[in-house]
Amino acid sequence: MKSVHCYIIVLLFLLTSCYGHRQVGLLQTRTNLPQYDSVVYQPYRLQVNDEIAYRIMSMDKTITPTLNKNAVTRIYEDGTIDIPFVSPVKIVGLTEAEATDTLRSHLRNFIPDAEIKIALHNKQFTVLGDVVSGKYPIYKERLTIYQALAMTGDVMTSADKRHIRIVRNIGSQQPQILEFDLRTNTVINSEYYYVYPNDLIYVSRDKGSFYKVPSYASFIALVSSSVSLLVVVLNYSGL
Repeated sequence: MKSVHCYIIVLLFLLTSCYGHRQVGLLQTRTNLPQYDSVVYQPYRLQVNDEIAYRIMSMDKTITPTLNKNAVTRIYEDGTIDIPFVSPVKIVGLTEAEATDTLRSHLRNFIPDAEIKIALHNKQFTVLGDVVSGKYPIYKERLTIYQALAMTGDVMTSADKRHIRIVRNIGSQQPQILEFDLRTNTVINSEYYYVYPNDLIYVSRDKGSFYKVPSYASFIALVSSSVSLLVVVLNYSGL
């Protein structure tokens, strides 16, 4: 009986392993991990179908309530948006700051002291896979991949951090699929570091996760429960 127990424990040990820091730890400095180049941050540029919320301000209080009524508009296929009493203004391809300057210039043709604030109404990203999937808001400029994943409740231990994928739409081009290893510290300031509006982040499950447990405590618990079950079966069968 004891020899059978020993064989079972050895077999479980060989088939099961725990996740180590090298497999799941972030910001690792190992040189055998992928090394990504730093790039200059590029602000998001407005695209067709983006929704723009705006607010127009002026000392003339008789006109601004009309201008700010239903103050959300969409960028049409021709790259323009509509604001009451203003001819269509093309803002596709501009940053929010550039679009603000462009719209202010048009408004001041008939409201000399006009000021305008705009914001991207659909500023969010989507996460799928071995995380808490869903859509999440981009609550600040330069939201990092670490902050984005933390908003989901962090990545599951069983996730494959070696092959994180981002599907990113840029203008009229075909969507880009960016794949990277989340474990290396060179993700910082790389092209994968910042999350942009409409990004889809996909976190797949590690193919070997079936044979792994989150910690050694879980492993001991697994072995103990397996041995206990075996003892019950052997005693019941009279072996």
